[in-house]
Amino acid sequence: MNDRLPHEKGFHVSWDQLHRDSRALAWRLDGQGPDGGQWKAVVAITRGGMAPAMIVARELDIRMVDTISVKSYSHQTQAEPKVIKSPDMTVVGDGTGVLVIDDLVDTGRTLEVVKATMPKAHIATVYAKPQGRPMVQTFITEVSQDTWIFFPWDMALQYVEPYRGTD
Repeated sequence: MNDRLPHEKGFHVSWDQLHRDSRALAWRLDGQGPDGGQWKAVVAITRGGMAPAMIVARELDIRMVDTISVKSYSHQTQAEPKVIKSPDMTVVGDGTGVLVIDDLVDTGRTLEVVKATMPKAHIATVYAKPQGRPMVQTFITEVSQDTWIFFPWDMALQYVEPYRGTD
Protein backbone atom coordinates (compact mmCIF):
# COMPACT_ATOMS: atom_id res chain seq x y z
CA MET A 1 0.00 0.00 0.00
CA ASN A 2 1.24 3.43 -0.86
CA ASP A 3 0.11 6.42 1.19
CA ARG A 4 1.78 9.09 -0.98
CA LEU A 5 -0.35 11.71 -2.69
CA PRO A 6 -0.42 11.45 -6.53
CA HIS A 7 1.70 14.58 -6.98
CA GLU A 8 4.41 13.13 -4.72
CA LYS A 9 5.58 10.91 -7.58
CA GLY A 10 7.16 13.95 -9.11
CA PHE A 11 9.37 14.61 -12.09
CA HIS A 12 11.12 17.94 -11.49
CA VAL A 13 12.17 19.89 -14.57
CA SER A 14 14.63 22.77 -14.24
CA TRP A 15 14.86 25.68 -16.65
CA ASP A 16 18.08 24.17 -18.03
CA GLN A 17 16.42 20.80 -18.60
CA LEU A 18 13.38 22.38 -20.25
CA HIS A 19 15.68 24.35 -22.55
CA ARG A 20 17.68 21.24 -23.51
CA ASP A 21 14.54 19.16 -24.08
CA SER A 22 12.86 21.93 -26.11
CA ARG A 23 15.96 22.23 -28.30
CA ALA A 24 15.90 18.45 -28.77
CA LEU A 25 12.26 18.77 -29.84
CA ALA A 26 13.26 21.41 -32.40
CA TRP A 27 15.98 19.16 -33.77
CA ARG A 28 13.45 16.35 -34.21
CA LEU A 29 11.11 18.69 -36.05
CA ASP A 30 13.79 20.24 -38.25
CA GLY A 31 13.13 19.54 -41.93
CA GLN A 32 9.85 17.72 -41.21
CA GLY A 33 7.46 20.46 -42.39
CA PRO A 34 5.33 19.98 -45.50
CA ASP A 35 6.83 22.92 -47.45
CA GLY A 36 10.23 21.53 -48.41
CA GLY A 37 10.72 20.62 -44.77
CA GLN A 38 9.83 24.12 -43.55
CA TRP A 39 7.10 25.10 -41.10
CA LYS A 40 5.03 28.24 -41.68
CA ALA A 41 4.07 28.96 -38.07
CA VAL A 42 4.28 27.88 -34.45
CA VAL A 43 1.22 27.96 -32.23
CA ALA A 44 1.92 27.66 -28.50
CA ILE A 45 -0.72 26.19 -26.23
CA THR A 46 -0.79 28.61 -23.32
CA ARG A 47 0.50 28.75 -20.81
CA GLY A 48 2.82 25.76 -20.55
CA GLY A 49 3.66 25.61 -24.24
CA MET A 50 4.93 29.18 -24.45
CA ALA A 51 8.52 28.58 -23.31
CA PRO A 52 9.04 25.45 -25.45
CA ALA A 53 7.36 27.13 -28.46
CA MET A 54 9.67 30.13 -28.18
CA ILE A 55 12.70 27.86 -28.11
CA VAL A 56 11.45 25.74 -31.05
CA ALA A 57 10.63 28.88 -33.07
CA ARG A 58 14.10 30.29 -32.40
CA GLU A 59 15.91 27.05 -33.25
CA LEU A 60 13.95 26.56 -36.49
CA ASP A 61 13.94 30.28 -37.43
CA ILE A 62 10.14 30.46 -37.52
CA ARG A 63 9.01 34.07 -37.19
CA MET A 64 5.25 33.55 -37.25
CA VAL A 65 4.31 32.66 -33.66
CA ASP A 66 0.81 32.71 -32.17
CA THR A 67 -1.05 31.18 -29.25
CA ILE A 68 -4.13 29.17 -28.50
CA SER A 69 -5.36 29.37 -24.93
CA VAL A 70 -7.06 26.26 -23.65
CA LYS A 71 -8.10 26.08 -20.03
CA SER A 72 -8.25 22.53 -18.72
CA TYR A 73 -6.71 22.72 -15.25
CA SER A 74 -7.61 24.58 -12.10
CA HIS A 75 -4.48 24.18 -9.97
CA GLN A 76 -3.98 20.37 -10.09
CA THR A 77 -7.56 19.39 -10.97
CA GLN A 78 -8.39 18.68 -14.60
CA ALA A 79 -11.72 19.97 -15.95
CA GLU A 80 -13.44 20.06 -19.35
CA PRO A 81 -11.08 21.90 -21.74
CA LYS A 82 -12.29 24.99 -23.55
CA VAL A 83 -10.66 27.44 -25.96
CA ILE A 84 -10.53 30.90 -24.44
CA LYS A 85 -8.29 32.48 -27.15
CA SER A 86 -7.77 31.27 -30.73
CA PRO A 87 -4.81 31.94 -33.04
CA ASP A 88 -5.18 34.07 -36.16
CA MET A 89 -7.10 31.63 -38.34
CA THR A 90 -6.24 33.57 -41.51
CA VAL A 91 -2.62 32.49 -40.86
CA VAL A 92 -3.06 28.98 -39.44
CA GLY A 93 -6.09 27.88 -41.47
CA ASP A 94 -6.63 24.13 -41.11
CA GLY A 95 -3.16 23.76 -39.57
CA THR A 96 -1.21 22.70 -42.65
CA GLY A 97 2.44 23.56 -42.03
CA VAL A 98 1.72 24.64 -38.46
CA LEU A 99 3.55 23.31 -35.41
CA VAL A 100 1.41 23.26 -32.28
CA ILE A 101 3.67 23.11 -29.22
CA ASP A 102 2.83 22.29 -25.61
CA ASP A 103 4.89 21.35 -22.60
CA LEU A 104 2.99 18.13 -21.85
CA VAL A 105 0.24 15.87 -23.08
CA ASP A 106 -1.51 14.23 -20.14
CA THR A 107 -4.89 12.72 -21.06
CA GLY A 108 -5.01 14.28 -24.54
CA ARG A 109 -8.27 16.13 -23.88
CA THR A 110 -6.70 19.57 -24.45
CA LEU A 111 -5.21 18.40 -27.73
CA GLU A 112 -8.59 17.05 -28.88
CA VAL A 113 -9.92 20.61 -28.66
CA VAL A 114 -6.85 22.00 -30.45
CA LYS A 115 -7.05 19.37 -33.21
CA ALA A 116 -10.70 20.29 -33.80
CA THR A 117 -9.53 23.87 -34.42
CA MET A 118 -6.50 22.97 -36.59
CA PRO A 119 -6.99 19.36 -37.80
CA LYS A 120 -3.90 19.26 -40.05
CA ALA A 121 -1.45 20.81 -37.58
CA HIS A 122 1.55 18.85 -36.36
CA ILE A 123 1.25 18.42 -32.58
CA ALA A 124 4.49 18.27 -30.61
CA THR A 125 5.10 18.22 -26.87
CA VAL A 126 8.22 18.08 -24.78
CA TYR A 127 6.77 15.47 -22.40
CA ALA A 128 4.08 12.84 -22.92
CA LYS A 129 2.06 10.51 -20.73
CA PRO A 130 0.76 7.20 -22.16
CA GLN A 131 -2.93 8.15 -22.16
CA GLY A 132 -2.35 11.27 -24.28
CA ARG A 133 0.53 10.02 -26.39
CA PRO A 134 -1.67 9.02 -29.41
CA MET A 135 -2.62 12.71 -29.81
CA VAL A 136 1.02 13.76 -30.38
CA GLN A 137 3.11 13.23 -33.49
CA THR A 138 6.42 14.24 -31.88
CA PHE A 139 7.63 14.31 -28.26
CA ILE A 140 10.90 13.97 -26.35
CA THR A 141 10.32 12.19 -23.02
CA GLU A 142 7.57 9.87 -21.84
CA VAL A 143 6.68 9.65 -18.15
CA SER A 144 4.18 7.37 -16.42
CA GLN A 145 0.55 8.43 -16.23
CA ASP A 146 0.70 8.79 -12.43
CA THR A 147 3.75 11.09 -12.48
CA TRP A 148 3.20 14.78 -11.76
CA ILE A 149 5.61 16.98 -13.70
CA PHE A 150 6.82 20.01 -11.79
CA PHE A 151 7.82 22.66 -14.31
CA PRO A 152 10.26 25.42 -13.37
CA TRP A 153 7.47 28.01 -13.20
CA ASP A 154 5.74 25.83 -10.55
CA MET A 155 8.69 25.57 -8.18
CA ALA A 156 10.55 27.49 -5.52
CA LEU A 157 13.60 26.48 -3.50
CA GLN A 158 12.54 24.97 -0.18
CA TYR A 159 13.05 21.91 2.00
CA VAL A 160 11.34 18.71 0.85
CA GLU A 161 10.72 15.58 2.93
CA PRO A 162 12.72 12.53 1.81
CA TYR A 163 10.95 9.98 -0.37
CA ARG A 164 11.52 7.27 2.26
CA GLY A 165 12.50 7.68 5.87
CA THR A 166 12.85 10.77 7.99
CA ASP A 167 16.64 11.35 8.07
